[in-house]
Amino acid sequence: MPPDVGVIIVAAGRGARIGGTPKQFRDLVGVPVLLRALRPFTSHPAVACTVVALPEADAAAPPEWLAPLVGDGLRLVAGGSERGDSVRSALAALPAHCATVLVHDGARPLVSRETIDAVIAAAATGVGAVAAVPLGDTLKAVEEGSSSLVVERTIPRQRLWRAQTPQGFPRALLERALNAAAADAVQGTDDAELVERIGGRVEIVPDQQANIKLTTPGDFALAEALLRTVS
Repeated sequence: MPPDVGVIIVAAGRGARIGGTPKQFRDLVGVPVLLRALRPFTSHPAVACTVVALPEADAAAPPEWLAPLVGDGLRLVAGGSERGDSVRSALAALPAHCATVLVHDGARPLVSRETIDAVIAAAATGVGAVAAVPLGDTLKAVEEGSSSLVVERTIPRQRLWRAQTPQGFPRALLERALNAAAADAVQGTDDAELVERIGGRVEIVPDQQANIKLTTPGDFALAEALLRTVS
């Protein structure tokens, strides 16, 4: 069967928490973060098209390492002020024949082929699929309004998972969830939350701990160490 998976890469942020060059454009062991995040999808035989949501100026004039790759299989769109706006814009740019859609953070450059395969397989059955890892740390809730961080209670972790990306969905289900969120002025923390709120079934796909999101300088140091270990 011809490829029918569309991929949305969300990379429209400015990396305010670490300052300087947006994190998706930073070098990671000789390769830009966004390019590392893209490659596992653009090279996947089931993927028909990948759309990247970038800051408006970068979508209009992409970096020199990205511009030559743009074509039918890789498209750029201007992202919005919120994640949902970026995903909606990218979804509209995917070809109509992309029946299954994966959404991935442009700041996750270490996603594995095994995880991508598993998310595609789950979403193709008609449900939402979230790459995730089980929580291994003890969770503490602190008292609200306290001048110091006083523990209020310990939260059982047995049924808790940390959501990562990619997240995969039947296209019609994701479109319905995004449209409902826009109509209700709801901004979810991830796309699966928007699907959950309209009653869509979402399943966990066990992921690898190495699929980290680069947010802090420490995250970059860890990603560099992981890459040098496997190279």
